[in-house]
Amino acid sequence: MGEKKGRPGEKKGRPGEMILSVLGSLFKKPATMRYPFEKFRMPDHFRGQPKFKSELCTGCRLCIRDCPSQAITITKIGEKKFEASIDLGKCVYCAQCQETCPRKVIDITTDFELAQLDRGKLKVTFHADTTKACVEESTGT
Repeated sequence: MGEKKGRPGEKKGRPGEMILSVLGSLFKKPATMRYPFEKFRMPDHFRGQPKFKSELCTGCRLCIRDCPSQAITITKIGEKKFEASIDLGKCVYCAQCQETCPRKVIDITTDFELAQLDRGKLKVTFHADTTKACVEESTGT
């Protein structure tokens, strides 16, 4: 009657076993890594932050149509010049936009350190280079 009942399958041991286990772990190599101090390299096919090459974009908007979270917007800023905005707070990092794009404008990187305190910083805009077009128009070529 006075016997203490434990959980089913729980091993009952001596009170000093836990202390021996704790002291023994002090001299073992840790099972975790020293993450912020030692950078972690993600595997090759890890789907991280999308990057957009605006100079290659034709404005077909297939990436917008195929994005399940509607995180991409494309804006025309000039003749055959487009810029993209990707809301990383909405993005589910599925890489569907990369697979859909016929010109391979979107690259999926292995960047995973994307945390921000301000939600506005999660919206990334990739601007098209308009200086080359302006130089060509002014020189007449």
